This record gives sequence, C-alpha cells and structure tokens, in this order.
Amino acid sequence: MTLAEIAVSYDDMIADWQRDPEGFWGTAARELSWARDYDTVLDTSEHPSGRWFSGGRINTCYNALDRHVAAGNGDRAALICHSAMTGDRLTLSYATLLERVAKLAGALRAAGVSQGDRVIIYMPMVPQAVIAMLACARIGAVHSVVFGGFAARELADRIDDAKPKVVLSASCGLEPGRTVAYKPLLDEALRLATHDVQLRVILQRAACPVELAGAGEVDWNDFEAGGEPVPCVDLEATAPLYILYTSGTTGRPKGIVRDNGGHAVALHWSMGALYGIDPADVFWAASDIGWVVGHSYIVYGPLLRGATTVLYEGKPVGTPDARAFWEVVADYKVKALFTAPTAMRAIKREDPTLALTGGYDLSCLQALFLAGERCDPDTLEWAGAALNVPVIDHWWQTETGWALTGNPLGVGLFAVRPGSAGKAMPGWNMDVVDADGQSLPPGETGRIVCRLPLGPGALLTLWNDSQRFENDYLSAVPGCYLTGDAGFIDSAGYIYVMTRIDDVINVAGHRLTTGTIEEVLASHPAVAECAVVGQRDALKGEVPFGFVCIKAQADALDPDTVVAELVQRVRDRIGPVAAFKQAIIVQRLPKTRSGKVLRGVMRKILNHEPWGIPPTIDDPAILSEISDALAARRKL
Repeated sequence: MTLAEIAVSYDDMIADWQRDPEGFWGTAARELSWARDYDTVLDTSEHPSGRWFSGGRINTCYNALDRHVAAGNGDRAALICHSAMTGDRLTLSYATLLERVAKLAGALRAAGVSQGDRVIIYMPMVPQAVIAMLACARIGAVHSVVFGGFAARELADRIDDAKPKVVLSASCGLEPGRTVAYKPLLDEALRLATHDVQLRVILQRAACPVELAGAGEVDWNDFEAGGEPVPCVDLEATAPLYILYTSGTTGRPKGIVRDNGGHAVALHWSMGALYGIDPADVFWAASDIGWVVGHSYIVYGPLLRGATTVLYEGKPVGTPDARAFWEVVADYKVKALFTAPTAMRAIKREDPTLALTGGYDLSCLQALFLAGERCDPDTLEWAGAALNVPVIDHWWQTETGWALTGNPLGVGLFAVRPGSAGKAMPGWNMDVVDADGQSLPPGETGRIVCRLPLGPGALLTLWNDSQRFENDYLSAVPGCYLTGDAGFIDSAGYIYVMTRIDDVINVAGHRLTTGTIEEVLASHPAVAECAVVGQRDALKGEVPFGFVCIKAQADALDPDTVVAELVQRVRDRIGPVAAFKQAIIVQRLPKTRSGKVLRGVMRKILNHEPWGIPPTIDDPAILSEISDALAARRKL
C-alpha cells in the first residue's frame, strides 16, 4: 500500500492511526528496505516510551543512497550545495554521493572506527559534513554533530561525554563579515577534555588554511581519497544512529539518542505526508546540520525519500541582502521551503513588501513551513500574502526528531488558523494538563504533554544517562512525556504552543503566557519582531516587559509613541489584567544560532540577576546592547 492509499484527508489519516497504530506504521515501514524483518512494530514491554521495529535490521545510509542507486536513480540530483559566502555551487548525484560516502566510510573503518564507536563532526555547511554523517551511518558508527564554531568548553564537554575515536572538522566556518577559525577552538577543546581523541581529520578551506599538528591529525582530502569503499552494515533497528546535544544546556550536556528504524520510517513518511515531497522534488530546509532540523530535513529525510536536498551556507539577510532565499528557491526550483519564523521576520524587516523577489520565478514554491520557535500570526499572514502559498506553522523538538503537530500538505491541508501550530500528527497523543497532571478542557492553557508511548523517531534515551531521561521527561506527569511547553488545544483539535513553561508569568494571580502578549505586539504595523519577559514587581509579583525591534522603514517613528501605542493595543485586546505598561525599542534580539530568542537571559538582565553568555548565542554583543539600553532607560 502506498502513501496515497493510506488516507485522503487529515481526519482519515488520524482515524487510521488511532484504529491501528501498529498497522499504520507497519505499512509506512514497508516502503523502506530491511535487511531483516522486525518482530514487532512497537514494543513497550521494557520501556514505556516504546521501542520501534524491534528485531528488525536496517541501515539508514543504504535507504538514503544505495536503495535509490539500485533502483536506477543514480543520476538524480541528491545534494545541492550553495554557498552564499564563497559563491561556490555544487550538485552531487545519488551515485556520486554514494561513491564519496562509501570511500569516507572505508577510511573511517581503516582508522579503527567500528560499529558503536562515536565520531564527532564539528563542521560548517559544506558537502563533506553531509558525507561524514552518512559515512558514519553506513558503518554503524554513532555520529554527534556539534554546531560549527561552538565554544571550546562546550565542545570539550561533548567530547568527554561521547568519547569519540575521531573528530571530523574544518579549518573554519564563514559568516557574514567574519571568518570563524575552528582549528584553535578544536585545539583548545582537546586540551580541556579528559578524553583522548585518536584522530582528527581537518578539511582545509581556502579562507583559512591551517597547519596540521602531525601525528593524529590528517588532511581531509587525503583521508577520503585513501579510503576503500565499504558496504553498509546491517544494524538493529533500535541501535543508535546519532547523539545530538540539545542547545542551551549547562553543566553536563544532554545527549539525545536517536535510533535507526523508527527514525527512518518516521522521516520517510513525513517527507511525503507532511511536506508533500515526492522523489525527485527539491526540498530546502534552511537550517544548519548542527541542529535537529538539519539532521532530519537537510540530510536524512529528503534522501530517504529520494528527493533533492539543498545545503545552504549563508543567512536570510546579509548574504548579500533579503533576496538571498528567493534566489535559491528560483534557481533550484524548490518545491517546499522550511525555515524558522526568525528568518521570515528578518526578511520582513529588511524588505516588508518583498520587493526583492521581483525578477525571480517563484512559481515552483508550493508551501512555506515554519518551525523552531513560535510563529506570530502577523508573520504567518504576511508571508502567505506575499508569497501566495500556504504557510504552515508546525511544532517539534530536538527530542521528538520530527513534527508533533502540523498540517499535512501531502495528504490534504485543513484550514490554517494563525497562531496555531496545526493539529497532532500520527504517533503523538497530545494533551494539555494542569499542575496535577489532570487533563484540561479545550481552550484552557496548561502544560502540553504527549501520552506514552512516543511516536517513531523520538529519542530513545539520553546518552549514558537513562535516569536523567526519566527525571527530565517522564516523571513530572505519570504516563506522559513532558514537552516543557505551555499552551492549549481548542475544540477543533488545533494546538497552540504559546511559550515555554518557564515563560508563563503570574500577574497578580493571573497566569499569562508571554506568547499571547507577543502576538498583540507583533500585529503593530511598525513591529518587526518582539519578545516579552516577566519583570519582578513588588505589588503584582510579575508584570510583562516588552523588547521590540521596529522595521527598517519605521526608524523615523518616535519610540515613545510606538511604545504608547503598543501598551494601548495590549490593553484593548487582552485587557487591563495583562498589566502591560513597559517596553523598550532595541535594534535586535539576542538569539541562539538556531534562531530561538534568549528570553531567559533577557529576563535575568532586566531583573538585575547574574547572567552569563550562553554558548549557543549567535552574537554575544547583543546582550551588552540590551544591558546598556536598559541601564540608559533607568537613568531617564
């Protein structure tokens, strides 16, 4: 049975899954190649969160590459590499990508890397990074991609936790206006780490060639060229494919462990059903391989589907300007684009009428998918009107590996409700509960949970720390996975993810989500983006405080007038109960490299609490700007 025969609408799809969850995912699994059939689709005998396709043997690399070449599709474009930083463009066919992956896998095996060994990949957005991930998957090595340019101390912590045999890296990464030298960061990380890494393989980039250290350090091109191609290793479906450390962790890193079987089935299914991508379509996830989106939808998902995926080195603005994304879409005939709301807000701020799309044929684009943070309705509606395509907000996490909620383009879209991240996808039994774990009625805000078992592709556990997995995710609400997000489900099943649980503020006994207030602020025509955090208040306990960036064309507006209009707008739409009376205009918001706004740090600065620079921050200077702006405001 094919994907198209499974369901013809969202309601049919969900009914099929609810009626027979194992049959639903068993059908999806038949579209992949298995070295050995699985004994059970879902096993919850030892792990309440579930284990998928136990007893089966599979190789993710085989299904992403070899399977398509064997079917006669070796000439199909697999990987399009586009660097806005260097101007380089490269397209690798499935056959060529397979050849390079098999050689690098052979080189790793000759270097002593075998099934279950760990390999850290610390690289920029270059084709070698994708080749490295697939090469590890080919021989059963467990890869752990660390975002390129991550601080030395954080990299050292991940080296000590994963204990890799090999680190694959590059001499540098490129960002607008600067070159980030990786080699000194890697050298310092290796000095700080207690674990001894046997081999470092360094890709020399023309922008920043480096001296190699000699013993234990080799040139990438020589290493790859010397490899003898090796076949895929058959792996247990429940064996680990990769470790991905969550961003923003402090202390001991939290390593998410992903399996092979459930992960491959879920991503292959989601590429067709959720994103509407067929084999040979071009899909672009404008993210980074250091984040889960890059793992799932730059590398594995599109290749499992037999599609063409885009690897992009650059930014939505600044490389060179706000037309960068549209050039990529038009040049490569991208069918669906997946990016973060932050990217759209950045483009909207620089080019609010999308004047820079002129001259580009965007008729190939059928949908824009947004995830990674909450999407305010104004941004969603602006993008939809400007691009004239469905804009689909969907929600997922590093831990889940793919979407908990969404709107299935490949099965049949239901009506979009701005502010909602769609409805629950098959595999995820979503609920909203109160502090005691009791289900809340539709429309009432509480903690969003997923009732066990988890869907295929979700984390198995935390690397070397199963107890922490239980404590952090499964203990707070018995029988449930705690997402850490707050929101509500309406009577039609639409899920609204409003904020992190920690960002719910208590104003004189009234619990308000910062996301609700941010929606109102973002609806102001001058506002490009905003963030709301809680400020301590002697009378009310907490009151909301806004940080607002205005659009480039609105720079001439009087800041005090804009703030006054925002205060009135919140009062009109939410009411006096919100107690929103204070905001400040800032040039930019502090964010992680994946685009998440660092509200926690902003809250600490606002409340005169000790704060530090998170290792995941995109530009540390922004925090000083925020601090200085608040200090200047207090003096007025």
